[in-house]
Amino acid sequence: MIELKQDKERVILVGVELPGEESMEDSLSELSELATTAGAETVGRVIQNREQVHPGTYVGKGKIEEIKDLLWELEATGIICDDELSPAQMKNLQDELNVKVMDRTLLILDIFAARASTSEGKIQVELAQLKYRQTRLTGFGTAMSRLGGGIGTRGPGEKKLEMDRRLIKSRIAALNRELKEVKRHREVTREQRSKSYVPVVAIVGYTNAGKSTLLNRLTGADILAEDKLFATLDPTTRGLKLPGGQEVLLTDTVGFIKKLPHHLIEAFKSTLEEAKYADVILHVVDTSSPQMDSQMYTVYETLSNLGVKDKAIITAFNKQDKLEDAPLIRDFKADYTVKISAKTGAGLTDLTDTMEAVLREQKVFLECLYEYRDAAKIQLIRKYGELLEEKYQEDGIFVRAYVPAELYSRVTV
Repeated sequence: MIELKQDKERVILVGVELPGEESMEDSLSELSELATTAGAETVGRVIQNREQVHPGTYVGKGKIEEIKDLLWELEATGIICDDELSPAQMKNLQDELNVKVMDRTLLILDIFAARASTSEGKIQVELAQLKYRQTRLTGFGTAMSRLGGGIGTRGPGEKKLEMDRRLIKSRIAALNRELKEVKRHREVTREQRSKSYVPVVAIVGYTNAGKSTLLNRLTGADILAEDKLFATLDPTTRGLKLPGGQEVLLTDTVGFIKKLPHHLIEAFKSTLEEAKYADVILHVVDTSSPQMDSQMYTVYETLSNLGVKDKAIITAFNKQDKLEDAPLIRDFKADYTVKISAKTGAGLTDLTDTMEAVLREQKVFLECLYEYRDAAKIQLIRKYGELLEEKYQEDGIFVRAYVPAELYSRVTV
């Protein structure tokens, strides 16, 4: 049997550092991780300091010549630009360099296409891919006939490379209809959850912060957890019983990242909105990352764009096992902070105690004497509230507890 081995793409990363923006070296390091996740090998970097991005070719003419020399010297097969390129910029760079030209958006879309496993995830990724390509049909030029495979050529969005605008519009309309149905189903599920009085805790955070590992550790869920960007895309919800007996639902959401393509935010809105309807936000932070502060800023900016506000926030400073010393870490936007290691389990008791304290603040204190025939009401308190004291007396059952406000009228005598 003859084995066909696909050569790994060798890419050069290209970035433009603008005045007042964060270090391009850090941004390219993240881009390199994305390239590795997509299956490419980074062989070089080119950074240009400019007042603004070149409208025609992203970088200036001198840098293009430098990139040409590097492509030949390093035997690279393509370049990846750190920003989303316009159709004209992509076409002009391809004409100048005569190699595959990709941008950060195309790279992220490619990773999402490879990682989407559920029908919903595949619909969302295909929709984002088609919207991205819709404006670039002329920009791709001959590159639309790439039959060699590699980054940007996989996933449901590549079913027919030579699609014209009419076909793409038709497919986008069909996918939007499917997503509306998915959204309607998700809203029905949320409504059923709200009727059950079980509070929802949404786990959010920068990609690779350890959200899936934390969910696995707390609930025993068997979710893929790798040291890679966007290891999991599809939201997972699992039940957790807190120390006081309170039941909660933990929902994992897709990881955030700087310059997350707006097409993806739109496509994944129904998934990301899990945070909007949650009772508590659990923000997981990778404390071992040198870019921790900027990652936290990205998460809060994305939450704000999604309309998530007035929510209780617990920030879990994760990966404490990777820290050699104990740096000063703070989150001024959080109501509570906890230091944990999802990998080793350290600090998880503090985390569940904190969840319980936050949920207690959202409940109503109840002190009541029930007749023995009303014992079923105590069972409701036990299931959906926090039972502090239960004393059996001659004249009935004395109870002290915290209950959800919407349950209060059902359990009072």
